[in-house]
Amino acid sequence: MAAIDPSMAINGAEWNVGSIGSVDSSTSGGQGNTSGASFGSLLGKSIQSLQSSQDQAAAASNALATGQASDPTAVVMSVERAQLAMQLASQIRTKAVEAAQDIFHTTV
Repeated sequence: MAAIDPSMAINGAEWNVGSIGSVDSSTSGGQGNTSGASFGSLLGKSIQSLQSSQDQAAAASNALATGQASDPTAVVMSVERAQLAMQLASQIRTKAVEAAQDIFHTTV
C-alpha cells in the first residue's frame, strides 16, 4: 500500500489558483464604468480573494498536520470555506462558458 503524500493534499492542483498579476483598469476604455471599478479589476480582486482563502486553508492544514494548530474545528472551517469558494468559482466559470457558447451559436 502506497503512503499518502501530505504535501500533495495541500499543494495539489486544486489548491493553487496561481498569481494573476496586476489588472490595469486604464485599458477598459471607461465605457460603462460608472463606479470607477472595471470588470477586469473586480474579477482580479475576486480571484485574489479566492487565492488567499486557498492559501489560508493550506496553511491551516499544514499547521494541523504538524501539530501546531490548537483548534482543529477552525482548520476544518477554513478548509470547508476554501472548498466552497472554489466550487462557487468553478460554477461561475461553467455558467460563463455556457453563456459564451450560447452567444457564439446564436444566428443573426
